[in-house]
Amino acid sequence: MGILEVKDVNKRFGGLQALGDVNLSVEDQSVHAIIGPNGAGKSTLLNVLVGKLIPDTGSVMFDGQSVLGRKPYEINQMGISRVFQTPEIFGDLTVMENMMIPIFAKRDGAFRMHAIESMAKEKAIIEQATEMLENLNLADDRDMHAAAMSRGNKRRLEIGMCLAQEPRLLLLDEPTAGMARADTNATIDLLKQIKDERDITIAIIEHDMHVVFSLAERITVLAQGTPLVEDTPDNIKGHPKVREAYLGESA
Repeated sequence: MGILEVKDVNKRFGGLQALGDVNLSVEDQSVHAIIGPNGAGKSTLLNVLVGKLIPDTGSVMFDGQSVLGRKPYEINQMGISRVFQTPEIFGDLTVMENMMIPIFAKRDGAFRMHAIESMAKEKAIIEQATEMLENLNLADDRDMHAAAMSRGNKRRLEIGMCLAQEPRLLLLDEPTAGMARADTNATIDLLKQIKDERDITIAIIEHDMHVVFSLAERITVLAQGTPLVEDTPDNIKGHPKVREAYLGESA
């Protein structure tokens, strides 16, 4: 049994079968990639994993508990954090203020924007946020408005904000989309560091095969909403079903 178990999940949108009989098992403290051509159902599956979409049939269990129908804050409380395709940060706040928000919310169970002033006076929160920014190599940017950061550093900050919630499962939705290669490589290095230093499971949806093969220990390939292959990266490379899904070559 994995820490994340998807069983017989189906999801239709009108006449479109977005997911068909999806079964997926993600082992605890592993890096598991979900790949597939455009329209393969990757984003739909991710939205099911975080409770945003309810499947027509099937179950999604995280550490023995169902995620289906839960609100976002309940998902976070279970130990699941998600990084979106477009960085979800507060652009009009400073880098430091952004980092303090999840620390404050984890302690108090909620956050309201009017709490920023009082939050910024709490020594323990300041110290923890400062340590997180130092670990992310963002300490020099602490007083910068987040909107002014590079895309790579925005992603680094968002990942740090997720880690401040101390998740057991980090879900990454194309975290390197739109990045220059240098920023992509820096993100790969950051995720490797996170994996080495924390007891965390990472599930990643990604088009960039350089990212996938640099990080993943297991890979699930989707095509037309159905898993084709689940295997190690070495066995996925050159697999006839994968070539057919991506390149149209006959298996």
